[in-house]
Amino acid sequence: MTSATLLIVDDEKSTRDGLRMALEDEFDCYLASDITEALAVLQSQPIDLMLTDLRLAGESGMDLLDQALTSPNPPVSIMMTAYGSVDTAVEAMRRGAWNFVTKPLNLDEVELLLKRALRSKSLEKDNIRLGNEVQELREKAGSSKHGLESLIGKSLAMQKVGELVTQVAPTRATVLIEGESGTGKELIAHAIHQLSGRPADKLLVVNCAALSPQLLESELFGHEKGAFTGASQKRIGRFEQADGGTIFLDEIGEIDQATQVKLLRVLSERTIERVGSNTAVKVDVRLIAATNKNLRDLVSKGDFREDLFFRLNVVRVLMPTLRERKEDIVILAQAFLREFSAENNKPLKNLSDDALAMLRSYSWPGNVRELRTAIEHGVVMSNDPIIASHHLPYFLSSPEQITPARLDSPAQQDAQIAQKEEITLASEEEFNLHVLELRAIKRALKHTDNNRTEAARLLGISRRTLQRKLKDLGSFG
Repeated sequence: MTSATLLIVDDEKSTRDGLRMALEDEFDCYLASDITEALAVLQSQPIDLMLTDLRLAGESGMDLLDQALTSPNPPVSIMMTAYGSVDTAVEAMRRGAWNFVTKPLNLDEVELLLKRALRSKSLEKDNIRLGNEVQELREKAGSSKHGLESLIGKSLAMQKVGELVTQVAPTRATVLIEGESGTGKELIAHAIHQLSGRPADKLLVVNCAALSPQLLESELFGHEKGAFTGASQKRIGRFEQADGGTIFLDEIGEIDQATQVKLLRVLSERTIERVGSNTAVKVDVRLIAATNKNLRDLVSKGDFREDLFFRLNVVRVLMPTLRERKEDIVILAQAFLREFSAENNKPLKNLSDDALAMLRSYSWPGNVRELRTAIEHGVVMSNDPIIASHHLPYFLSSPEQITPARLDSPAQQDAQIAQKEEITLASEEEFNLHVLELRAIKRALKHTDNNRTEAARLLGISRRTLQRKLKDLGSFG
């Protein structure tokens, strides 16, 4: 499996070295002691993740964060500090940090946070690109706002979703969007808001899984000065900021019980209370929530309030999987072909008949995200005007294709999660990424007459990393 690159920035050598030793089995680590060294690393090779201290020998990690975000491919950044407060955490995240961790560090927690950051960023990029694809299809089809079905596919399943969206969008009804990861739930939330008549620029998105319970409560409802340690000033929450507009709560199944109680009050009374205040504040906010979990199942387990579930489930939009809308595979594939041909400065390609047959026959456990990955692979690997089946990822021809259970089957929810976590990742990462890496390494070694130092330079990795990858990939040769 390919290693993500991690830049560790701390002015204490013992901290840098300790983090590197703890994380180098999972990440390809680079070290820097100050902003100058960190920027030099960021300019020399792509960095996926950055773990930086807030205080850097008289400099501020916030300044490094600001500069890192201006790079063409900014890393996902996590701030660490021994001087933690909620206000500092919120400020770091407002300026682009993905999350915040306090010292002394729990190394297992840091590793888990880094892995979650990578996955969250991947989902975010998928949603943005899918949104761009929808806009491109709209322009091509010349469709109106009531032609939502033509924006996201021509299948009957997506037509029904489009009809439901256009029906519910102009109302004030709360909407719950359910569906597997990668099916485009956030895209539907944007469509509902755009068709609602509320201000187009007043849609606030909150990923409930990305914040701790205390941070989530402050993020949603705000807090008063002195409400808790570190609350040095009053803060307006997302619900007040969204007054008159729409708030989209992604991964709603992840919120804790205390926040569920407060959210129930918003839905029942249209008021919020900031943390540390007893004063009710009226808000006019349209709520849209999304989850890849089965909330009914969570209710039966006691993990989600039944009364909140009923308040959220006024209108339910169930996003079909890509397996259920195979008529749309070619539409999406053609859009991704245009995207990746332009991105890689390659002429626009076409898919051969055997490639199309392979795309149609695959079960797509990873939905649109997995399709997008497959098309990108095909564009990169083909030097011909046509993308043939042998240019597509290995996992597409695997005979063992598992179809996850539908989300609206509560008894099968655990099996669905296990399939996506174990089978999807196994097929998509173990086969696709390993094969890609092995091909790239073999080509680099062939080009350099087996000079491993020169091959590592061509690949943009260290010689140590190349040695480790050769060892790890040995079974795939």
